[in-house]
Amino acid sequence: QVRLAESGGGSVQAGGSLRLSCGVSGNTPHSYCMGWFRQAPGKEREGVAIIYTRGGRAYYSNPVAGRFTVSVDNDANTLNLQMNNLQSEDTALYYCAANLRLSFFDCNSDASSNDFHYWGQGTQVTVSS
Repeated sequence: QVRLAESGGGSVQAGGSLRLSCGVSGNTPHSYCMGWFRQAPGKEREGVAIIYTRGGRAYYSNPVAGRFTVSVDNDANTLNLQMNNLQSEDTALYYCAANLRLSFFDCNSDASSNDFHYWGQGTQVTVSS
């Protein structure tokens, strides 16, 4: 059993920054694929960033590229998302997710939310203009 728990959400004005964290616990392999996703009211869940926990490059969706940075702290079993220059369209419920089976080469921007089978409960990010 793998458990994910997000933290760090909140309310911020446009142009501000937030840092989300996702703690991972349970029986995980040495390395695996993780991602951040978000869902705004009335919209479908969308990918934000994807990364392999050891040695993988990060992949970002077009709306967040250049503003968000995903990172992994393997010692702390934590996935982080630094979000800068936040805009009102970034308002959403943010989830972290894990896929223990995707290979290093398949952990990329082609992976969809359907590929991830462990999810956190989500943390709300609200950006006011």
